[in-house]
Order: sequence, then C-alpha cells, then structure tokens
Amino acid sequence: MSRSTFRSHLWPTLDLAYPVMLSQLGHVLVNVCDSMVVGQTGKVPLAAVSLSVSVSTVVMVLGLGLTMGITPLVATADGRRDVPGLGRLLVNGVWLSAGAGLLLALLGFVVPLVLPHLQQPEAVVALAAPWVRVMFLSFFPLMVFQGFKQFAEGLGLTRQAMLLSVQANVLNAVLCYGLVFGKLGLPEMGMMGAAWATFIARVLMAVLMAAYVLVAVRLRPYREAAAQRLLPDADGLRRLLGLGAPIGVQMTFEMGAFSFSAIMIGWLGATQLAAHQIAINVASVTYMAASGIAAAATIRVGKLLGSHDPAGARQAGFMAYLITFLFMSLMGLILVLGRHTIPQYYNHDPAVVAQAGTLLLIAAAFQVSDGLQVVGLGALRGLEDVKVPSIVALLAYWAVALPLGYVLGFRLGWGTTGVWVGLLTGLSLVAGVLLARFRSRRTLRPSTVNEPALAVR
Repeated sequence: MSRSTFRSHLWPTLDLAYPVMLSQLGHVLVNVCDSMVVGQTGKVPLAAVSLSVSVSTVVMVLGLGLTMGITPLVATADGRRDVPGLGRLLVNGVWLSAGAGLLLALLGFVVPLVLPHLQQPEAVVALAAPWVRVMFLSFFPLMVFQGFKQFAEGLGLTRQAMLLSVQANVLNAVLCYGLVFGKLGLPEMGMMGAAWATFIARVLMAVLMAAYVLVAVRLRPYREAAAQRLLPDADGLRRLLGLGAPIGVQMTFEMGAFSFSAIMIGWLGATQLAAHQIAINVASVTYMAASGIAAAATIRVGKLLGSHDPAGARQAGFMAYLITFLFMSLMGLILVLGRHTIPQYYNHDPAVVAQAGTLLLIAAAFQVSDGLQVVGLGALRGLEDVKVPSIVALLAYWAVALPLGYVLGFRLGWGTTGVWVGLLTGLSLVAGVLLARFRSRRTLRPSTVNEPALAVR
C-alpha cells in the first residue's frame, strides 16, 4: 500500500471510527457505571449485577445484531446513490428494530424465572431477578434507538449517535448515583436505582435519535422516499434479516460464551463472580472501542463496494485491521500496568481486588485477539459475508473455549483463571480464522457488487 493510498484510507476510517467508538462505548459504560456505583454497596449486590448483566446481555446482543444488517445495506445503497432504496431501508429498519425490541421486552417476564435454576448463590439471585425485569424493559427504547442509529451510520453520519450516547451516559451516571444512594433529592432505591436510571437514559436516547433522523435537513430526500410507503414490505424485511439474523446469532454465540462463563464462575462463589464482573467490565470497554473501528470498516467496505471499487474495499478493511492492532496493543499495556489499581474503583474487598487483578492480566493478553476478531467481523459484514463467521463463532466459543475453560477451571483446579484462559483461546481462534477469510476475498466482479449474497460462499 503506497503512502498516498495509506493516507486515503487512514483518515476516512478514523473519522468514521472515533464517533462510533464513543457511541458503542455508551452501551458498555452504562454497565460500568452501574457496577462501580452498586459495587460500593457490597460484593453481593455487585455479584447480582454480574449475573443480571450476563443473562440480559446475551439477549440484548441478539437484538443489536438484528439491526446491524441495516448498516452495510445502507452503505452500499448510498455508494450507488439509490435514494428510493434508502427510503425503504429506513422504513423496514425501524419496523424491524421496534418489533424486535418489543419481543425482547416481553421476555423480561420469563427470564427471571430461569435464574433460580442456574445454581447461583440464593442472595445473588434474589437481588438479580427484579434488575433483569427492568433491563429487559429498557430493550424496547434501546432497539428503537438502534434502528435509527444504524441507518444514519450507514450514511456515514456517526457523530449524532456519539453525542446522544455521551449525553445519555451523563444522565445515567447522575441518576444512578442519586437513585442508588438517595442523593440529589431522589428516592433511595439501592441497586434497583441503577436499573431504572438505565431505563430512563435509554428512553431519552431513542427519542432524540428518532428526532434527528426525522428532522435533519440533510436526510430529507430519504424521508420523502420513505413517506411513499410507511409500512414494511416482506422482501425488505427478509433481506435485512438475511444479514442481521446471522450477525445476531454470531454475537449471541460470543456473548453467550462469556455469560455462561460467568455462570460457571458463580458456582465458585460471590467473591469470584464479583471479580469476574470487574474484569469483564473493564475488558468490555476496550472491546466496544474496537467495535467502533469494526463499524467503520463495515461502512467503508460496503460503500466502496457499492461504488464498484473492490480493491479500495479490501484496502479499507486492512486499514481497520492495522488501526485495531495498534489500539488494542496499547490497551493491553494499560491493563497490565493498572491491574492492581483499576479494581479498587469497583470494590474494596481485598479478595475481590486480588482476583480481579489476576483476571485483568489475562484480559490484557486477549486484547489483540479480541480486537482483531471484531474488526474481522466488521470488514466481512461490509462484504455481506455473515453466515460463515456465525459458524466460526459457534465452534470456537462453544466447542473449544467453554469446554476448555471448564476442564481447566474445574477438573484441573485453576478456578476462575482457567475459565478465562478458555475464553482467550476461543477469541484467538476466531481472530485467526476471520483474518484468513478476509485475506482470501481477493476480487469481486463489478457486475456482482449489488447482489445481496455477493460475499457468501
């Protein structure tokens, strides 16, 4: 790659990536804030948050994945200047997101019934059940936000969602502090205050993101095209689900592996579960930052394909890989240096802090693998290649990572450390396979660029 080509991909990728990084961080910073505030009330409430987040996040990422089929399709349609097609994508995307959000919210009445059967400490389960109900209720506004957000990001408009995420996180932090401890004139609700703070913040995000897409002058042509038919069409929904469903399944396999790991760690006790929550919370911050670069890769690769520039799409994907490698290497170094300090912001129990510090060392080791696997997914989504990565995720996490973690953690007596080594192995395997797959996609015939299944073998 020449110097001029390098620059032509570096800055556009960074320009798209940093707002998405901050926006994506908004999802996980909600859990970071909740964990930090609730952790001050004791290790049992912190363990309850860990269990609740582990269960609810599996369902949440399935919903988020369903909406991620919107972005590559919008980017490709934008590349070929298809305004009517973009109008239909707006309508179908919002209907799909809202419908999925409603179904997820209704699941909140069922999932708490499963918690007592996960062999977790009784005190932890008692606190977790009501938290889960509120979290699932918040999925409806979150999914509405996602529908409008993914459409805007497919057009390269990434800063609006970033600003809204920042504002919502500020509101969540203030409400979380006030409602948990009864400060700022708000009622004292304990750990449930953090759950309701999250719900309120997500409602605000949905309202403001919808208002932007429905009012912004630059989006008027797409709104006018959408107004021709405000109801969804079956073919459009099938195409969105054709991309979004495999993405959602892949994300569910990955997050499900981490969630089941938390359940296994819960068998060891509240101290280990609280330590896991701290370490996974910190690692998820860097992961979501890398997922912002992955989203930029999806947009850049998809738009360049839509413009009949497959060579440029390939270069854009490798630029995202390079940026991610450098960024996650730096994050790994920070985790190594801060492994004894960071846990103390969550909890002051010496046993919890010590265990979390050990887990952060493993988290530092899998930073590069974690980053490269998510950017690989993003680049392949830009090629509309989503089915094979789902199979890779299923095998790597559920046939390798979890069984290995169980053997190391419980059969060989490594405990929590063994479970995390299993996760590290799975992440590394996925990263390597996806990189090889993206490298193998050398050319695309220009005549096939607009076909929905162009990159699925």
